Amino acid sequence: MSKKKKPLPVLEAVTITDVAAEGKALAKIDGLAVFVPFAVPGDVVDIQLTRKKNSYAEGKVVAFRSFAPDRAVAFCEHFGSCGGCKWQILPYDKQLEYKQKQVLDNLSRIGKIALPEISPILPAPETTFYRNKLEFTFSNKRWLTEEEIEGGNPSGTMNALGFHIPRMFDKVLDIRKCWLQDDISNQIRNAVREFCLQNEIPFFDLRNQDGLMRTLIVRTSSIGEVMLSVVFFREEKETREKLLAFIAEKFPQITALLYIINGKANDTINDQEVLTWKGREFIFEEMEDLRFKIGAKSFYQTNSRQAHNLYAVVRDFARLKGDELVYDLYTGTGTIANFLARQARKVIGIEYVAEAIDDARENSRINSIGNTLFFAGDMKNVLNADFIAEHGKPDVIVTDPPRAGMHDDVIDAMLLAEPSRIVYVSCNPATQARDLNLLDTKYRVLRVQPVDMFPHTQHVENVVLLEKR
Repeated sequence: MSKKKKPLPVLEAVTITDVAAEGKALAKIDGLAVFVPFAVPGDVVDIQLTRKKNSYAEGKVVAFRSFAPDRAVAFCEHFGSCGGCKWQILPYDKQLEYKQKQVLDNLSRIGKIALPEISPILPAPETTFYRNKLEFTFSNKRWLTEEEIEGGNPSGTMNALGFHIPRMFDKVLDIRKCWLQDDISNQIRNAVREFCLQNEIPFFDLRNQDGLMRTLIVRTSSIGEVMLSVVFFREEKETREKLLAFIAEKFPQITALLYIINGKANDTINDQEVLTWKGREFIFEEMEDLRFKIGAKSFYQTNSRQAHNLYAVVRDFARLKGDELVYDLYTGTGTIANFLARQARKVIGIEYVAEAIDDARENSRINSIGNTLFFAGDMKNVLNADFIAEHGKPDVIVTDPPRAGMHDDVIDAMLLAEPSRIVYVSCNPATQARDLNLLDTKYRVLRVQPVDMFPHTQHVENVVLLEKR
């Protein structure tokens, strides 16, 4: 007979002292670091431990003894169940303070390099309704809130249209109002959900891979254009046409009404055909006097207004006079490349995703920009000694890698290219710090500018200017 596992203890009257990774809060008890969600520094709480290791533990708050004096009130009805916007209970000025600290801690502790004074973080112009893209998932296994579970009699349908619960791939929280995107997003999602329920259109069963409705992807632009991509698991022509006709009639402001039939096991649409039901197959975004064409698969910074501020920092750091050759690494759809092109002699962009490079070229064409050149391929394979010999040593390199940072071979190629300046944009200061340490052999850090792209989350963007020693 197996031994029953001893339940982990409840820690009483614990003071939260700091914030930690993944938006969690931190307390220290007798040298043990304890991580809990949905608390802020200054809260005094009882913590039920859920996991315990030698050096740290995880838990959940089961009671608040007292609240931190400057604690904010969560404005979203889904706070505590939804995995997003975990910092709603931190006043915005405190969020900025902790993000600034995150950048300093990572660059000094991991980078171990000489640093200038870090500039104050750039706050976001809006702290709600700032995203231009959201994806919602249909599920026939709605996530039940603690109140519903304790009540023992969950009411209503088990169908949901909303966000995945973290680490629960087949459970989806039904979202009524999300504060991240223009309210047209809420209106479309709620109308589609009700139509599907009323017409008994089956929501997807993620575990058994069955049902019709998979996902909704809503994209908006700062000039008022709207794209809706409806993803079905299989083709059921009559039902599909009925739903799309309903959406087109109810929301005439949708610029691009698209649909996708995705019978794969995963939700990615990059390898799927996108079909147009009504309107265009793309929307436009504008930045200064530039227009960017965005399709269903295009990458574009998800906070449009703050993206402009971010790119303005990049332009300022690059200090272009008009005669420079610029390499833009991880160029995506060429937004930065095209943004800088008019101040440079030539900009060469490199990106892994071939479709993104098609978008980058198209965006140059739309804006009558003739001094860009784009290449698709794995960065570590494209950017090498032969590439540099053929296209010339860059005067400036701009790099904006994914969260994992840059491959060692890419850093070696940058050191070989020896540009006068490197502008490093990062969404992960920890991997950025690691890469800065490797670049330190030839480059020194001149300026550091954190930028808040995602209010109410722990995420922070950071721009670093390096100059050749």
